[in-house]
Amino acid sequence: MTISLSQEHEFFRQRGFGLRIGFGKRPALLVIDMIHAFTDPSMMLGSDLDGPIEATRQMLQVAHDNGVPVIFSTVSYSEPGQKDAGIWALKQKGAATLVTGTHGVQIDERLQFGPGDSLLVKKYASCFFGTDLVSRLLARNIDTLIIAGCTTSGCVRATAVDACQTGFRPMIVREAVGDRSEAAHVQSLFDLDAKYGDVVTLNDTLHYLKGSLE
Repeated sequence: MTISLSQEHEFFRQRGFGLRIGFGKRPALLVIDMIHAFTDPSMMLGSDLDGPIEATRQMLQVAHDNGVPVIFSTVSYSEPGQKDAGIWALKQKGAATLVTGTHGVQIDERLQFGPGDSLLVKKYASCFFGTDLVSRLLARNIDTLIIAGCTTSGCVRATAVDACQTGFRPMIVREAVGDRSEAAHVQSLFDLDAKYGDVVTLNDTLHYLKGSLE
C-alpha cells in the first residue's frame, strides 16, 4: 500500500508531532556551507542553489540592517589527504574539493559577508560538532537560530537537530535551504518540521528579523 505525503502529514499531526516551537527573542542567522564546493553545480559536491542563495541574500540584508548576528560556516580540511576529515572522507570523494585555502571552501561571493559577521570552520556535518558555536551563541544570549544553507539532508539537518538538543530554537527557512537530491530535501524538511524545529517561510522570517513578529 502506497501512502501519500499528505496522509503522512495527517498521521503525524494526529499523533501530536509538528507542534510549533516559535521564534524566540534573540536570533542569529546561521548560513551553513554556502561555499563554492557546494554552490557550483560543476563541482563534485555542488548543485544548483540559486534559489536558496537569493533567499539567503535577502535575509542577510535585513540581518545586517537590524543588527542581527550572522555566522557563516565552511568545511575546510588542512591536513594532507584530508586526514582531519576522519572516516567521513572514506565515504565521499568530494572531500578532496574542501582543502583549506582553495576556491572550493570560500563563501559564494553572491552572499555579502558583513564587517560584523563571523566564520565558523568545521570538519563534519553539524555546525555544533567540534566547534565553539555554543559559546559564540551564549555570549550573545542567542535563543533562536535562523538556518539557511546546504545541504538540507546533511549539514542543515545535523545542525538543526543539534540546535534543538542544545536548547536553541531551530528555524529552518524553507526557501533558503537546498540539496542535490530533491527527494532527500523534501523528506528532511518534513522530518525536521515534525520533530526538531520549525520549517518557516522566507516572508515570515524577514518580518521577524525586522521586528514585526511577536
